[in-house]
Formats: sequence, C-alpha cells, structure tokens
Amino acid sequence: MQFFLDYFHQQVPKAGKEIPPYYQRALSCTEALLIVYFLLSFFFFPLANNRWEWMPLALAAGAAGGLWAVKTQPIRINLCIVALLSAVWVGWNVQAFGWSSGTQHFLTLMLVFVFFNVYDRPLIKLCWFLGILAFRVLLFSWAQRNPALYSMNNSANTIYQTLNTVAFFLMLACMCVIFSTSIQDTERQLRLRNQTLYKKAETDPLTGLPNRRAMVEAIDHFRQAEPQEPFAIAIADLDFFKHVNDTYGHNCGDYTLVKLTELFVQHANGRYQVCRWGGEEFCFFMPGQNLDEAGVVMNDLCFAVEQMRLNFEGQEFSITITIGVEENDFSSPLDELLAGADKKLYLGKSQGRNRVVV
Repeated sequence: MQFFLDYFHQQVPKAGKEIPPYYQRALSCTEALLIVYFLLSFFFFPLANNRWEWMPLALAAGAAGGLWAVKTQPIRINLCIVALLSAVWVGWNVQAFGWSSGTQHFLTLMLVFVFFNVYDRPLIKLCWFLGILAFRVLLFSWAQRNPALYSMNNSANTIYQTLNTVAFFLMLACMCVIFSTSIQDTERQLRLRNQTLYKKAETDPLTGLPNRRAMVEAIDHFRQAEPQEPFAIAIADLDFFKHVNDTYGHNCGDYTLVKLTELFVQHANGRYQVCRWGGEEFCFFMPGQNLDEAGVVMNDLCFAVEQMRLNFEGQEFSITITIGVEENDFSSPLDELLAGADKKLYLGKSQGRNRVVV
C-alpha cells in the first residue's frame, strides 16, 4: 500500500516543448513502422476482399504527420497523435472485420508510451489507463452485438493476423529496447556521478590525499576485518608552518603542503597510508606494524623531510615535522588512540620539534 501511496504522490518535472531524446527515438521508430504497416495493410485488403480500403492510407498519412510532429511539437501532442492513430485503427478494424482482426494489441503501445512519459503525473497516467481499458471493453461488447461489415477467408485471415502480430511485436520490441537502454544509460551515469561525488567527499582538494573522514573509515574497516592484527597510527605536524605562510605567503604554504605530499607518497612504498588530517597536520596508518616498527618508519620519514629542499619563486627554504606515534592496544576505541598520538605529537613539540615520539 505504501508503494502506491508514494507512487501517486511523486513529483514530476514540468514538460517542455523539447522531447527527451529516448522518447523521441521511440516515437520516431514506432511511427515509421506504422507507416510501413499501414501501407502493407492498404495493399493487402484488395488481395483479401477484392476491394480497396482507404483507411490504412489515411492513417499512413497521419503517421507521417506524427513523424513530423516529433521534431516540432511537445510530448503530449505526440502522445495524443499515437493514441488517436491506434484508437482509430483498432476501432475501424473491429467494425470492419470483427474482434478476430487481431489489432486490439495496438492499444498496448499506447500504454507503453503513457507510462514512460515522465512529465505526466501518476493520476493522469491512471486516467489514460482507465480510458484505454474502457475503450477496449466497449469495443469487445460492441463486437459481440454487431456482426462485422466484411469477412475474410481463412487464408486471408491467417495472413492478416500474422501481419498484425509481427508489426505489433516489432514495434513493442523497438520501444522496449529504446526505453530500457535509456534507463540503463541513466543508471550508469548516475552511478559514475555518485562515485565521483563520493571520491570528492573523501579527498582533500589541495593535496589529493584522502581526508580525515576517509582515513577513519579505512582504519575502522581494518579493525573490523582484521581484529587480531596489530597496527600503528601517527599524527605529524609541520614545524613553524605559520612562519612559512607569513614569510613567503599562503601560496607558498600550499606549495609546501603539495611537495610534502609528494614526498610522503613516494616514501610510503606500501608501508603506510597517509591523509591530510587538517591544516598542516597529516595522519599515517601503518597496518601490521607494532610501535617499534612504526617508529623506525616515521623516523626515516622525519629525516627525509628535513633533507628536502624547497624552492618557491626563487626562495629556497626547508621545513621539518614532528610526529607522535601510537600503537593499537586491541581495547581502546580509535578516538583514544588518535588522542594518544596527538599527545605524543605535542610532547615532541615541547621537546624541541623535528622529532618522533613513540
């Protein structure tokens, strides 16, 4: 019940004159096939009944007009053209050849176009459905009470039934292929778009590194997947980074963060993951390493940063970092482990900076 309530309360976009490409392709394909089908029917009737029937020719002209309207008229006018062509053709056939003419299936084409029209509210679609259903029931009732105006012999009736069946299923198949392909394309584009947005939400725009949120998720995922595996985390802070900004400008500060990022990524060599924790702070995650192993890696990194020479617009300078390292104790929550690394970081700051505290 809730599904139907949600369906009837859904919002629909406002219709414009331009028809969506997928709907335009379906209309064009269907009306082109209708033109061929009506012309074949026009030449079939003299062979079956020894007389010309002009209704198929008139409807072929109508379908040609509908083919023109696809490129010039709004979607609802085109929908009405298809509905009128189908209703007139089915009604004329039932009157002329009886219920056994086999053209009633063309009413299904109307339903497909109605329900794939995203610009009509669910209530409008329901009205279309009820109108088509009522039209079919009335036609059947009328055919039961009134004899057909003309009759076909068995061979002619078989040929006509075959022509109607092939034409109907060919048009239905074309419509389904076009509409389903459009849905799949839309779903794929939406999935790619969501992936892009998700990546942006977890990526630092300046350095291209994962951000704090992504790092926390990575650590939590590791703890859940490998609850018995050791790991270490470290938080690093650039020493006197404010002095770099004040002396050389904020562009130089950004340059420094980018160059440090390049060094971190090159130095990692699969031993750790690094993210920009915020401002001039970076966080390192070292899965499978205990405190001593992590301390060796971070000391090596601290020395590499000290040896790196930076050059911004002719100004040469260097920078150092201070790092606090904490080991997983298999009991503390992640927040406490991070707080422990942060305390060691500030202990290193108070001891003179450019060092690793484990």
